[in-house]
Amino acid sequence: MKQAEIDRERARPVPPRQLFVDGDWTPALSAAVLDVISPIDGSRLTSIADAGPADVDRAVAAARRAFEHGGWSRMAPAGRKRVLLRLADLIEAHALELAVLGVRDNGTEIGMAYKAEPLSAAGTFRWYAEAVDKVYGEIAPTAADVLGLVHREPLGVVAAIVPWNFPMMIGAWKIAPALAAGNAVVVKPPEGASLTLLRLAELAAEAGLPEGVLNVVTGRGAVAGEALGLHMDVDAIAFTGSGAVGRRLLDYAARSNLKRVHLELGGKSPNIVFDDVADIARAAQVSASGIFRNSGQVCVAGSRLLVQSGVHDRFVEALLAATAKLRVGDPLDLASGIGAISSAEQLAKNLDHVAAAEAEGAERLTGGNRLLEESGGFYMAPTVFDRVRPEMRLSREEVFGPVLAITAFDTEEEAVRLANGTDYGLAAAVWTADLSRAHRMVRAVRAGVVHVNTYGGTDITVPLGGFRQSGFGRDKSLHAFDGYSDLKTAWIAL
Repeated sequence: MKQAEIDRERARPVPPRQLFVDGDWTPALSAAVLDVISPIDGSRLTSIADAGPADVDRAVAAARRAFEHGGWSRMAPAGRKRVLLRLADLIEAHALELAVLGVRDNGTEIGMAYKAEPLSAAGTFRWYAEAVDKVYGEIAPTAADVLGLVHREPLGVVAAIVPWNFPMMIGAWKIAPALAAGNAVVVKPPEGASLTLLRLAELAAEAGLPEGVLNVVTGRGAVAGEALGLHMDVDAIAFTGSGAVGRRLLDYAARSNLKRVHLELGGKSPNIVFDDVADIARAAQVSASGIFRNSGQVCVAGSRLLVQSGVHDRFVEALLAATAKLRVGDPLDLASGIGAISSAEQLAKNLDHVAAAEAEGAERLTGGNRLLEESGGFYMAPTVFDRVRPEMRLSREEVFGPVLAITAFDTEEEAVRLANGTDYGLAAAVWTADLSRAHRMVRAVRAGVVHVNTYGGTDITVPLGGFRQSGFGRDKSLHAFDGYSDLKTAWIAL
């Protein structure tokens, strides 16, 4: 990946995009559109269709017809595998195009976007393609005159509602296992980052996915997302996003057909550093990346740094040194280490959290301000607060921006109490040279993922999901198939 190649892709015009339904492009029935504003410079990039309930009905009907037809749902697993492998190859072949398109849409720095979006998505489709013909049914341990078989069958129509921070990566976590299991899928991309998933639909058709098996309906969550949530012919919804929307989806499921709802919601993840940490400089550098990559717009971001008192001052000094080296700038410039905030609205929310933290008495050590305003884009300096008390908003509420809260602790028991002292339980990390302490902390911290002497970097082989108000259900790994299939027992008298 070279700067000249990136610049060529940046210069490509992006035509207005329509809905992808039943294998074809179609405008919203109302002809309504939404402007796409690039966070790089605040300019209008293109437009997308603004779907209404009738458009959602069309997409769900197409998915249901495709599922019932059986061309995909009853295809031999090896056949689905071939199509998904072709799709993975096409994503890789168009990786730079997809990465740059996504950065223009949501502002993630290109170095991260290239790996985390198209390359990660290609790997996810390839992994589930390879897994689908290796998932077996069961034979029950019955009496000799009975045969008990347990079949795994696709659910039917799955709706995937995807967030704006990593739409291809997170979208693939849901779309790939749902398709591999034999379902038909309706995707509702985020209104602020829909372009790559629309392009993915084109590539899926090119790979040989039958018409209607993958549909993409763009528009507002409060309209198109709600219509999917209330739809009587959607069998499951897989959602990554805010807790408030997750609660609404549960309500919609209760008010409609009791569809399955799988939720990956917010986090306020603790990054816990003990005074026996082996390498302060490395731990500080990884911790800075764990909160500031993609401008903090990462669901598992280590947004609470809990540091044992004996190493607090040295660690904070190393952290500030690592933070100072991070360059905020044009996300399509390879020299930029951090890109843009996704929208003007998100930037305003981030700055409001900064003001609230200062008002409550936290000590701002660096950052807290908007950068590069003259560009027209939405940029924010990496921000570090110390002396953050557990009752402060900054310790309890997810910012989803480049804002770190530091709290000192004295004992392991206090660290556990602080780590578990939020409503969330998505991710965590523990830095220690004591193997026994590491295992104790893994057990004690209530989180779906607990890193030890690192932060981030888990791959498709292990599940991702949270405890408590971080949601339920799991993306990634073979466990994802549980969310997109049903078990059917055959009880046969011999």
